[in-house]
Amino acid sequence: MLERIASSVRGPSRSMLRLLVGALAAVTLLGGCGYNEIQRTDEGTKSAWAEVLNQYQRRADLIPNLVNTVKGFAEQERDVFIAVTEARSRVGQVRVDPNDPESLRNFEQAQQQVGGALSRLLLVAENYPQLKSDANFRDLQAQLEGTENRIAVARRRYIESVQSYNVLVRQFPVNLTAMVFGYQPKPQFSVENEREIARPPSVDFGRSKAQ
Repeated sequence: MLERIASSVRGPSRSMLRLLVGALAAVTLLGGCGYNEIQRTDEGTKSAWAEVLNQYQRRADLIPNLVNTVKGFAEQERDVFIAVTEARSRVGQVRVDPNDPESLRNFEQAQQQVGGALSRLLLVAENYPQLKSDANFRDLQAQLEGTENRIAVARRRYIESVQSYNVLVRQFPVNLTAMVFGYQPKPQFSVENEREIARPPSVDFGRSKAQ
């Protein structure tokens, strides 16, 4: 239909109309080959990754207040404070690229070190009853527990979004479109971490039970 209209038009207008017909044909072809779906799922992985970073940053922001609160009751636990502070500093120096498997692995390892150091810091409270009953400490502990749960949810959603994207770009004929436009499968979190995330989040850093 459009081609017949184009053939009936004369002069410069005819050339413009032919360009329009060609553009519409290209859009239709790209849509049918999965280009639009690749775009949608790729943007989905970026959005999910941004949320992962956001939740990890939320945890990092809690650390200084938590360290200072514990230090007020347990000044002698200097090694624990140093370990948490150094772990937080190291993770801040990691420049992560979610499309680079090694970069992603280094980021994961750094975040695991932060988590381990935080667990040791909060276990210190078991030896200090006054710290366990301090309202500020308990509030920070609750915030951290909620953040750990949100991290687990964000990671799981990112894993799912990457899985959807990877399945799509490997399917025929979408894989041909992906190859032409340079869309490669994305690296995923390690198998070990995938198993951890598959379990419901359970965070217990030694919170004292109600008496």
